[in-house]
Amino acid sequence: MAKGVRIIITLECTECRTNSNKRSAGVSRYTSTKNRRNTTSRLELKKFCTYCNRHTVHKEIK
Repeated sequence: MAKGVRIIITLECTECRTNSNKRSAGVSRYTSTKNRRNTTSRLELKKFCTYCNRHTVHKEIK
């Protein structure tokens, strides 16, 4: 079978990762797909973080 060009990525909240003084110990994560030929750099999207309780920047992790 041919291998597709779309890959599954994980987006993680940047503020949960760096802030130690927050109301919960969790980190918000989303999964999405991207086309590796068109988007070679790491993806950044504004998503809702349930731990921060607001919209924050989520960056692509490994």
